[in-house]
Parts: sequence; C-alpha cells; structure tokens
Amino acid sequence: MVQPIYLDYNGTTPHDPEVIAAMRPFFENEFGNPSSSHWYGIRPNRAVAAARGQVAVLLGCRPEEVFFTSGGTESNNHAIKGTARALKEKGRHIVTSTVEHPAVLEVCRYLEKEGFETTYVDVDDTGMIRVDDVADAMRPDTILISVMHANNEVGTVQPIAEIGALARQKGVCIHTDAAQSVGKIATDVQTMNVDLLSVAGHKLYAPKGIGVLYVRTGRLPEKFCHGAGQEMGWRAGTENVMAIVGLGKACEMADRSLDHAGRHLKAMRDRLHKGLAEDLTDMRLNGHPDHRLPNTLSLSFKGLEVNRILEEIGLEVAASAGAACHSDTVTLSHVLEAMRIPVEWAKGTIRFSTGRMTNGEQIDRAVNVVVKAVRRLRR
Repeated sequence: MVQPIYLDYNGTTPHDPEVIAAMRPFFENEFGNPSSSHWYGIRPNRAVAAARGQVAVLLGCRPEEVFFTSGGTESNNHAIKGTARALKEKGRHIVTSTVEHPAVLEVCRYLEKEGFETTYVDVDDTGMIRVDDVADAMRPDTILISVMHANNEVGTVQPIAEIGALARQKGVCIHTDAAQSVGKIATDVQTMNVDLLSVAGHKLYAPKGIGVLYVRTGRLPEKFCHGAGQEMGWRAGTENVMAIVGLGKACEMADRSLDHAGRHLKAMRDRLHKGLAEDLTDMRLNGHPDHRLPNTLSLSFKGLEVNRILEEIGLEVAASAGAACHSDTVTLSHVLEAMRIPVEWAKGTIRFSTGRMTNGEQIDRAVNVVVKAVRRLRR
C-alpha cells in the first residue's frame, strides 16, 4: 500500500536524516550521564552544551538563557505558572488571547483557581490580535502577557514585537508560544522583545519529547521541578541527551536554511491553494492572507463536514480537521469560533500544512484527490 501524502507538518514532523545521524552515537555507545564526573559523562556533557549553543544561535540569545524541557507544553507551563507565582506579590493579572493553544489556555484557567485573573483578548476575522486591545487589557496589577507567535490552526502570525515593546514599556513580563514558528520564520528573541519563548522539538524535525524554554536573564520564573539541580538548577532531572542533541542539530539546520526553507514551504502551500481554487467553488481561506506561516493553509468548504472529507481522502492524503462533526452536532475549534467563522463554513474546515519533504508531485496528487472528494460529497 502506498503511504498517504503527508500534509500535517503542523501536527508533527518526520525526523530529518541529519538529526537521526547526530543522535545515533547517543543511542549506541555514548550512554553516559552528562552529570557524571568520570570519562563516560564527558562526551554527553559536551553534547548537551553544544546543543544549547545551537539553539541559542537560532533564537539570538545566550546559551545560559536556554533551558531544555520535555516539549512545548511543559515550556508553556514553566513559563506561565513559574512567572505568575514568582511575581504574585506584584500582581495577579495575566493577559492572553482567545486563540492560544490549550497548553496556554488551560494553564491560565488552572491559575485562576489560585486567585489569578486572566483577560482573554479577542482577535479579528483573520485571527490577528490588535496591539491596542492588549494595551486596553493591561492593568496596574498585570504581571504577564502570553501571546502565541503563530497560530497552529490558521497560521496567522501575531505582532509579537509590538506587543513585546508595549510590555517592556509597562515593565510587564511577556511570553510567546513559538512552537509553530521556530524553524519556519525568524524567531530572534531580541527583535521580538520577549522575555520567555517556548519551543517544541517535534515541530522542526527533531524528536518528540524535547523542547526549550528561553528565559531572558533577570526574568527567572519560580523553580518548577525540584531535584538534583540539572539545567542550571532550574529544571531537575537527568537530561535526555539523545533528544537534546537532535533538537540542537535541527536548530542548526533551521538557522542555515531558514530563508530557503521558507520559500519552499510557501511555494508548496500556494501551489496547493491555487490548484484547489481553480477547480472548486464555495471554498474560503482562514487566517491572515499575508501575515501567515509560509506552510499553513486552512480552508473551509461550505456545507460539508470535515470528517466526511477526511474519510474520503484519508487513504491518500493526511491532513488535520478544524471541526469535530458528530451525528447531530458540530464542535468547532475555539480558534474558528474566536474568528467568527460561520458554522456552515467552519464545520468543513481542513488544515493542510506543508514541510521540508513536500514536493510538487505530491501537491498535484493531493489537489486531484481533494477535488474529487469534495465533488463526490457535493453530489
């Protein structure tokens, strides 16, 4: 059986062969604990340090500001809970948006049980946050702003640099969930004006189960995981050396080919969009038409249900649903709801996301498959 064409790179990415090659020695021979002082710990220790440097180059920060975690969700938890608890004597108000990933929204809701307050800023019809709305949401007791860099469903890129400048002017800490943007667009923390930034390794061709939290010097959240003092005393637990090495290599690769990769992702995305638009009507684009991740294409097919579309194409194209359709109900994603997408459109929403391995022949085949499926369902 021929494998389906993979167009769900926002969900997860394959391991790049260079990443696998970099990790292999730590699967096979270099099994030592990087905290060990004897011979077996030397190379793992150096490998962790080298990977920290590779991540720092991509993010434009210092290696000592890079902390390894188990992934984007843990990084978000560390950033938001740790900062809120560390600054609770100054205030208990947090500002975020209505289109954040659950790894941010659920953390904020949890903190509300501890007496914190959250203001959820709305977005416009393209999924964009207005900087003025963030400014209006801020209060004298605001201690943290958490706004994602790019949306995982529709790809809209938020004005993080402007929001960061606002936060800096007010003396408020700012965090951004950059899980979807790292490796696809520039994520220099100095340009973005952020204090904390989350990275998920499996979104940029590194393994699952590894991530990073960048923490600007002077903005140290409350310690999240207590133990033997790894990660400069902030996140205890023996380091996952293999995955850390893989993430470091993935960041090095992203840094050296960011512009080229971005052009390729966009070319494949636009080829897919153009091909579908030429043959299908009653189809709309979700997300900002210009300020959007180069690989992300969220499309709604009016009057159809996404589960039916995915059933039709599933053996040939792998994509992601924007709504959950059941026998008598349709559950829209919170992102589509926040963007006020009409139900008759939103229930037929699919997210296609291209990747480094996507090629033109695959895109053309995918266009053919989706067009035929939509036409069958509409008949």
